[in-house]
Amino acid sequence: MSQIHPSSKGLHRALLAATALSTSTLVAAPAEAQTGWNAMPVTGLYIGAGVGPNWVQETDLKQSGSVTAALRQRGFAAPGGKALFDTGIATFGSLGWGFGNGLRAEGEFNYRWNDINKITGFGQLGAQGGTANLGGEQQSIGLMFNLLYDFEIPGAPWVVPYIGAGIGVAWTKWSSTQSRSIPANLSINTDGDTQANFAYQAMVGAAFPIDGVPGLAVTTDFRFFGTPVNKFSTSVSQITPARQIAAGDVKADNFNYALTIGLRYNFGRVPPPPPVVVAPAVAPAPARTYLVFFDWDRADLTARAREIIAEAATNAGRVQTTRVEVAGHADRSGSPAYNQRLSQRRADAVAAELVARGISRSEIAISAYGESRPLVPTADGVREPQNRRVEIILK
Repeated sequence: MSQIHPSSKGLHRALLAATALSTSTLVAAPAEAQTGWNAMPVTGLYIGAGVGPNWVQETDLKQSGSVTAALRQRGFAAPGGKALFDTGIATFGSLGWGFGNGLRAEGEFNYRWNDINKITGFGQLGAQGGTANLGGEQQSIGLMFNLLYDFEIPGAPWVVPYIGAGIGVAWTKWSSTQSRSIPANLSINTDGDTQANFAYQAMVGAAFPIDGVPGLAVTTDFRFFGTPVNKFSTSVSQITPARQIAAGDVKADNFNYALTIGLRYNFGRVPPPPPVVVAPAVAPAPARTYLVFFDWDRADLTARAREIIAEAATNAGRVQTTRVEVAGHADRSGSPAYNQRLSQRRADAVAAELVARGISRSEIAISAYGESRPLVPTADGVREPQNRRVEIILK
């Protein structure tokens, strides 16, 4: 059985370098998240992908068939062994659907690759002087169905933690796996055997939405991936002259741990419309004409009349008034001469109240029109309340 091909080693190292580069690049991406409108919930179709280092737990090996007898004939107790793995790589791609309430369902394709650092055990095969342990590699491909749930953190829209679990099927392959004992002229080999098995996984991670790209998020998570025991065809051979002397199986555990970083894109996400800017209400301009009404045959001011005069005095400064005209009027219920004098008294009363409210007397022009300019035309002698008035005009 030949040693691992150099090109495989080189590709493995290149993938690990790419993982490190991707990690250093993407870890900075969450800093781009802004207001978090893009965070929750994932709704509709999405895709995702990730990559990162993968660790395979030290694996127990148990042989069966004529392998046990062959090893014992050569002086090895053959109680079983262990496989130790180098750090490898894990990648995945997913296609899923978000239900808008935090729950997501997805299909996933994943791939893992780890070099086998060494194999120990089998009654110290590979531990005697002049021996060699050539290692090998483990590769697995998985098709999974996952359910995940996203958590919303109040006050922290820039991060969305999630948990998930999945089941599926995995195809696991051991290649170029060999351990030798030179003094015993013996090697144990497993090469090219692929096992299909039930697979399961669990994951916990977080997404970091990028507001600048609707639907895009950086993801990072820790994943456990495992299968029941796999059974690989194994042979025991003489090294020289080369010949197989026994065949059987080796059962191996398969527990993987990966730390991945990736991207997820939720299709159809659009930024919220900009807030509608409501123009501040414009305060109505102060009135320039005010009407003060009087009781019949009276020139004294009522409480309501004083309120109107106070409002006129206050607004005189707001409209840059240069002159205030005060014009008195009367209805036609008395003689014209009497009504003329009554309208004058009314105008004088209003002017005096304006002065009391801060308007300079020199700015006030007083006039009296008696019954000559009715607001409501009437026959002579009619008592019309709207004609018993004083008009204040700001100019």
